[in-house]
Amino acid sequence: MFHDNGRNNDRIEALELLHCPVTEKTTWSFIKLHMSDGVTGWGEASWVRNPAALDAFHALAVERLLGQDWNGLKKYLSADAGTLPQAAIHSALDQAMWDIRGKRRGCPSWALAGAAHRGRIPLYANVNRSITHRSETGFRLAGQKAAAAGFNRIKIAPFDGLTPENGSSPLGKALLDQGLARVAAARSGIGAAADLYVDCHWRFDARSAAAVMKELSALGVSWFECPLPETPENIPALKRLRGQANVLGMRLAGLEELTGPALFMPWLAAGAYDVVMPDVKYARGISGVLEVAALAASYGIGCAPHNPSGPICHAASLAACAAGQTIALLEHQFDETPAFWRMIADDFPRPSNGESLLPSAWGLGTALRRLSDTRL
Repeated sequence: MFHDNGRNNDRIEALELLHCPVTEKTTWSFIKLHMSDGVTGWGEASWVRNPAALDAFHALAVERLLGQDWNGLKKYLSADAGTLPQAAIHSALDQAMWDIRGKRRGCPSWALAGAAHRGRIPLYANVNRSITHRSETGFRLAGQKAAAAGFNRIKIAPFDGLTPENGSSPLGKALLDQGLARVAAARSGIGAAADLYVDCHWRFDARSAAAVMKELSALGVSWFECPLPETPENIPALKRLRGQANVLGMRLAGLEELTGPALFMPWLAAGAYDVVMPDVKYARGISGVLEVAALAASYGIGCAPHNPSGPICHAASLAACAAGQTIALLEHQFDETPAFWRMIADDFPRPSNGESLLPSAWGLGTALRRLSDTRL
């Protein structure tokens, strides 16, 4: 376990929440934690469905934390977070604490737990948010671009508009056919050798998910993500789907929105997924992701953190992957906006051949910059 690097005579002087619109659909939200010794830490709390929902929980954190010492901050973060926006603020604060610890110790945050278990973090490219034109051509070109950038694992979310409620209707059948055509187009763009992942965003019921898996298997899909609404009553159905997916040569993945390690336990104990996907923005930050990864490993289940957001989330996720012994793969948001790389340090590692080196700078490896002109 890493040294805490907290100093009881240091106090929290300020806690900023910064909303940065980067596209017409996407706003990234960041926390900046100021300590009285002059050290600052960054975290990401992006909740793109409703960024304004973060404001009340940021205000609550300011009310409770200003003037508190390090132990007061740790005590605040030990409380349960009842909603995803509240969990996002708590998780960003945990990321900021890891950033500050690294800066105080004079090392990258990933080194706080000891030597990195790997020097390069394998990535897969999530191209979905880059596809503004949702045609087959748009999916094919997005796949081509990611493959040309060196990624051999690429993820799309092709089933726009489909829901468990409309799936058996004429509209649902048309949306399903449209989604399958997009998958075929993406496959043609990335070639036969690359792995193709499909994120369903909870759009199926058990019967339709089992049927679509066969169609996806024929297109060479190897990763089937979030097919069913993740409610406790669906755990048995997901376990059955996992078995069916494995027969087809696919892995079943999910659980990107759980807000703490304990919430993963029923799913892990039941063997509902091959891979769980804790998000450093919601699952109690870097600390929570490491705990989830260790729990998953104890059940023989993989861990690949969810990471489709902004650059601080990416930096924190890299730190978790380097510190965690059992995290094999990391999602990477690819090509949604050039603001991603313009907002962080020039020397922060860029992906190469589907992998990322670890940052060498202290803390998470970067601060944010150019916040006034992020929509580029």
